[in-house]
Amino acid sequence: MKRAIIVVIDSMGIGAMPDSLEFGDEPCVNTLCNIAEKSNGIYLPEFEKLGLGNIKDIKGVKKTDTPLAQYGIMKEISKGKDTTTGHFELSGLILEHPFKTYVNFPNELIEKFIKETNCGGILGNIPASGTKIIEELNEEHQKTKFPIIYTSADSVFQIALDVDIIPLETLYEWCKIARKLLDEGNYGVSRVIARPYRIVDNKPQRIGALRHDYSVLPPDKTLLDKVVDFGGKVYAIGKIKDIFSNCGVSEYKPTGGNFEGLEETLFAIKNKTDFNLIFTNLVDTDMLYGHRRDVEGYKNAIEQIDSYIPKFINAMNKDDMLIITADHGCDPTYKGSDHTREMVPLIVYDGIHTGNLGEITGFTYVANICSKHMGITE
Repeated sequence: MKRAIIVVIDSMGIGAMPDSLEFGDEPCVNTLCNIAEKSNGIYLPEFEKLGLGNIKDIKGVKKTDTPLAQYGIMKEISKGKDTTTGHFELSGLILEHPFKTYVNFPNELIEKFIKETNCGGILGNIPASGTKIIEELNEEHQKTKFPIIYTSADSVFQIALDVDIIPLETLYEWCKIARKLLDEGNYGVSRVIARPYRIVDNKPQRIGALRHDYSVLPPDKTLLDKVVDFGGKVYAIGKIKDIFSNCGVSEYKPTGGNFEGLEETLFAIKNKTDFNLIFTNLVDTDMLYGHRRDVEGYKNAIEQIDSYIPKFINAMNKDDMLIITADHGCDPTYKGSDHTREMVPLIVYDGIHTGNLGEITGFTYVANICSKHMGITE
């Protein structure tokens, strides 16, 4: 089996989907292009060489007549704009029904959660920005020791607490209980997310490296499962293991941010030569900058990723294939703090094929070309 490397730049969309209004997003949403425009240009020389500037007009990224890779745009088929939906489709699964979102989780669910966790009570149960709700409810959390529960426009059940007053292991256990209750009650929630924090300089500060996601099980076999079934090995970097609930994962490496993710991907390309799929999620673009509407931070994160592209390519074997894409949008120039329903860019580098792939229907294209490249399908 040949080797494929997939790098997902979390939320780096490149223009509104035709149905974006159905998801509450105006046609102006465009994560990458709007960041470049707002910043008066973005410096991505390596992406430029691969052909990224040929996909759309991105301020600061030139078009090229001699791209080193194949490039295009993918349109999502599944009805969602969240991490799980995007990654499932990238791995070959189309979800017929969107995950459910909530303004407030039902009382019966919360009551069962309180009873089974023996936590005594909860705070929040509203849609909110994670950093904001922790700041607002931290004082009460310190007094009551009740966990802070919140959601967003995405299908998530998030639990935050100060790990210096409630052990991290307890947080993880409460998340597992929440996952069980959500599944048993058919609430249709995509992810339960553990959001540990501690007080630093008298302010609550989330601990990204200790975040843990508890996703629904994939409804069918994904690319990861198929690689393993075919006798191959999958190396998951960042939150990939959590997204796929460890299904089809041979070995994994959690990361505390993009720098660790980029370094681990480079290490894997150089050293994990017996693995057939290296699958990386770079989360900072979404978690730290997209949701917080931090244009400059997002721009700097993409530029950092750009600087690793030649390192990846130089470390690749001659028959490796590198795919760089995204899973949804989260336009930091747009109102609110939630994901945006967008198409995603696609870069495919194998050292041989170049040119325009055009507009592709379905993120499943990634699973299909990986399967063919590795010889799983013809």
